[in-house]
Amino acid sequence: MGHRLASPLRRCDNFRVGYFDTEKGVDEYLGMTHGPDRGLVARLTPLLVAGASVLEIGIGPGYDLLLLAERYRVVGTDRSPIFVRRFGEQHPDIDVRVADAASLDIAERFDAVYSNKVLQHLSDEELRASLAAQHRVLVPGGVGLHGLWYGTECEHYAGLRFQQYIEESFAVQLGGLFSVESTVAYGEEKDGDSIAVILRKEA
Repeated sequence: MGHRLASPLRRCDNFRVGYFDTEKGVDEYLGMTHGPDRGLVARLTPLLVAGASVLEIGIGPGYDLLLLAERYRVVGTDRSPIFVRRFGEQHPDIDVRVADAASLDIAERFDAVYSNKVLQHLSDEELRASLAAQHRVLVPGGVGLHGLWYGTECEHYAGLRFQQYIEESFAVQLGGLFSVESTVAYGEEKDGDSIAVILRKEA
């Protein structure tokens, strides 16, 4: 993996134009997806007992949520009403709700929060707000697991922001709310293009 810690992190504007709020956008996205990220989900296994409560941020088509639900008590959220409606119609036994990743208007408390390539869409301000909201909904000692694109670039597609992160650039957003238990590089489209960040809520 090319380790680019010396490169400056390139930021870009955040549009949030509602790409996933259109049937066309959701259908286009579904055409590019290939099922759950089993490797990322499996990183929770040594951290949580079976039956623990997990909140997924940004379920999209819900592939990872279905996998999480095999072992944990889950609540899934997405800012797109279309994703939430479609998943709820197909899986009425699983609790899914419309909620923005930046605010997480959720009353319950969870043993873990999980996201897979979701926080990349947030601005710096929104990311810090999301991390504060995650801290609020986690029990003491709770875990955060987030899959991120690895690097220092930022791109746009159809109005969506795709911010890559390296260890340092993500860690500076934590604001003392979490400790970083580990960061592990892995590949989604190619070796080393992603990083799994495991956080622990500070008491």
